[in-house]
Amino acid sequence: MEAAGGLGTRTEHGTVRGLTALLTTAMAFSMMQLFLIGALGPRLVDRLGVSETLLGLTTTVGFGTAAVLSPVGGRIVDRVGPRRALVALLVVSGMALGLIGAAPGPALLLAAVALGGLPQALANPATNKAVLAAIPAPERGAVTGAKQSGVQLGAFAAGLPLAAAAGAIGWRGAVWVAAGAALLAALWAWRSLPADTPPKGGAGPRTTSPAGGPVPWLAAFSLFLGAGIASVNTYLALFGAQRLGMGPAVAGALVAVLGVAGIAGRVGWSRAATPGRAPWLPGLLAGGAVGAAALLAVAVRVEPLVWVAAVAVGVFAVSGNAVSMVLVMQRSAPGRAGQDSALVAAGFFAGFAVGPPLFGLLAERGRYGEGWGLVAVEFAVAGAVALAWALRDHRRTTGVPA
Repeated sequence: MEAAGGLGTRTEHGTVRGLTALLTTAMAFSMMQLFLIGALGPRLVDRLGVSETLLGLTTTVGFGTAAVLSPVGGRIVDRVGPRRALVALLVVSGMALGLIGAAPGPALLLAAVALGGLPQALANPATNKAVLAAIPAPERGAVTGAKQSGVQLGAFAAGLPLAAAAGAIGWRGAVWVAAGAALLAALWAWRSLPADTPPKGGAGPRTTSPAGGPVPWLAAFSLFLGAGIASVNTYLALFGAQRLGMGPAVAGALVAVLGVAGIAGRVGWSRAATPGRAPWLPGLLAGGAVGAAALLAVAVRVEPLVWVAAVAVGVFAVSGNAVSMVLVMQRSAPGRAGQDSALVAAGFFAGFAVGPPLFGLLAERGRYGEGWGLVAVEFAVAGAVALAWALRDHRRTTGVPA
């Protein structure tokens, strides 16, 4: 078990439940700014002069920055430890949210989203190292699923309470409330976690990933999975408002429903990701995600299906990322958890950067059905990559065909 990084090998500094809550909160804030932009999309389009294409560009800027920073972020986390990384994550998240709330127009909005790429780059490496350092092996799958569900908890918070608050105190006020909460969470992390103890000499370990490991495959899987998920996150509320005639609050609730389903899916599938079963789960979940995208396409004509589709995206597509992180922790060489997590996350973030602009070109022309078809193709490619690796891994480890 990897213990470098300052949390020790036991949970004497806090209960497993308390650490899980903190890590879940950190994951929620790491992407809160983008979920808020998606949930508040109808208001931003109407009141800030943001076009549908520019709305997609915010996701590109945020996740493009995260993809570029992730490999460096993983090495930084391996070097300085999870406590300092988690505090930095939450402070920068609060700053990014504060800038979004103050943005007079699209230019500062894009700058704030770019700043938000840093906490995204730190989130998976820092939280994964904390799990490896402080959580007993039998409990890691459940804790990983719970903390990965924090991302969807952020989606729920953006889509329901904060979107509802925007109706009472304005969209800027709602974003500033989220910014203040992020800074309070940073104080919580600083006071709750023990000091980091980086390796002597300040240099991280020099181990390499084992041959035949899943990291390159999971990065490619995450690229296509992320492209599809990001398109749904960014445009689902706008689809509900523009194409299905929903009010802003109801359209935002679609994001909240997706978030709740994603929480349940990530916890449940991560618990199921035992070492023997985990390699097959990404392909299975991607197949379910294809069906979810197909339901969104049909919802253009059969409106109630949009709610079923939102649940399915959460249960299948969103859960794929959590399972991939369980696989990383199961297969990473000692000392490489941060770096390997960051490389897989970089693929995921690159997909988030690429997907929404492509979808936005279709959404701006009202061609949502074709957009959801594109999402289905992205999920299908992710599934093909995952299945190819699972078959290869099966043959390598057993010496017999699958």
